[in-house]
Amino acid sequence: MNLKEMLKFADEIVFAKTGQHLDDLQEAVLRGTLQRETYKEIAKDFDCSESRVREVGSELWRILSEQLGEEVSKSNFRSAIKRYQVSNSSNFAQDVVAIGNFNLCGEARHPPDIPNSHAHNEETGNSKQTKTSHQDLSEMPDLGTFYSRTPELDTLTTWILQQRCRLIALTGISGIGKTTLAVQLVQQIKDEFEYVMWCNLESSLTLAEFEDKLSQFFSQSEKLDSPANNQKCLPLIKYLQKHRCLIVLDDIHNLFSSGELAGKYKPEYEEYRTLFKQIEKLSHQSCFLLIGWEQPREIPQVKSQTTSIRTLQVTGLDIAAGREILREYGLEESEALIHRYQGNPLWLKSVANFIQELGVCVTELLPDDTILLPEDLKDILEEQFSRLSEIEKQVLSLLAKESDAINLVKLLENGRIPASDLLKALQSLSRRCLIEQQGTFYTLPPILREYAITAM
Repeated sequence: MNLKEMLKFADEIVFAKTGQHLDDLQEAVLRGTLQRETYKEIAKDFDCSESRVREVGSELWRILSEQLGEEVSKSNFRSAIKRYQVSNSSNFAQDVVAIGNFNLCGEARHPPDIPNSHAHNEETGNSKQTKTSHQDLSEMPDLGTFYSRTPELDTLTTWILQQRCRLIALTGISGIGKTTLAVQLVQQIKDEFEYVMWCNLESSLTLAEFEDKLSQFFSQSEKLDSPANNQKCLPLIKYLQKHRCLIVLDDIHNLFSSGELAGKYKPEYEEYRTLFKQIEKLSHQSCFLLIGWEQPREIPQVKSQTTSIRTLQVTGLDIAAGREILREYGLEESEALIHRYQGNPLWLKSVANFIQELGVCVTELLPDDTILLPEDLKDILEEQFSRLSEIEKQVLSLLAKESDAINLVKLLENGRIPASDLLKALQSLSRRCLIEQQGTFYTLPPILREYAITAM
């Protein structure tokens, strides 16, 4: 089939599922895919953002997957249609008329199949065989409500697809939306990789267990591609060199010790340090995305455009997204409340639910600067504060007594904490995203100050 017929085929599938024909952008995504264009090239041709093209593509692959009965992606769209044609050739004969090549006609009772023609047209004759995309996203959580984070998505997409970064840390305080952002990212870029896996480290896999899990995923996928070959398991780094892979490690803070400065491995997980150094230093074409409250100490927090290793700290939502959350709970769109809770979606939902249960009018009886700490929010903060070292707790206690930002000079003059310990604690608290820094001034956000005063 030529390109026009392929697009008509896809249009009938989408119409059968949604009751609507392909719109201009959907058709542009499919046309670009069939012409071996990247999402970036498609976005440029259509004059829209790359992230928007990825969203549309992700939805198209979902619809096609449901209708064709297999996982369809950007990398295997054409071959998936061919497989569908082979498995449904008898039905196809009832829905098409043969004139040279098969052409679509009439209203098919089922989506028409693509013929396995020996003729080569301009579109298919010069194309290369696409590689199948293997994905294990069984541990990836449901996306839920996604509040716009276009700048963050664009930054991560550029780092991964264009700059080919090998190791990226996605960090931020609990509830800020790291995992939600990563889920949206993976959904948008997964079709650019041969292998994609999401691994949750809540169960704290040892390195040997993690490597075995990945090796099984790779080897089983290779057997599906080449069942006749007796594939041997390769060392993990060999797979990363041989294939374009995206590996997500969620809750990576579970590898690190509580009661220590941020990022210190538990003894049984020290071997991960060697793995991450390999990923950074050795030549390969894959990317690891690490998500957590803490990151390995070997990953710098300072941004650098000259290395293959990056860190993105996720901060609060903008005012528009914060207002959307408050509206969901029937509350007034209070900018002051959004700022007070740092645009943290989980914190905002917690306090909004608390206010809703008490009655919206309760906010009118409280002073404007009142900070509410519902019990579920306290539990969330306790889980993160319980990981702090003693020296970090001492520094937080000092900062909690100050209503305004405090200069480093004044902190050093305090005298109760040795200068070297103080500086290490400030660095660690910054890496945990618990304190804010502007130049040489440090401050504790209102919610954390209130919690620290009552809990420490």
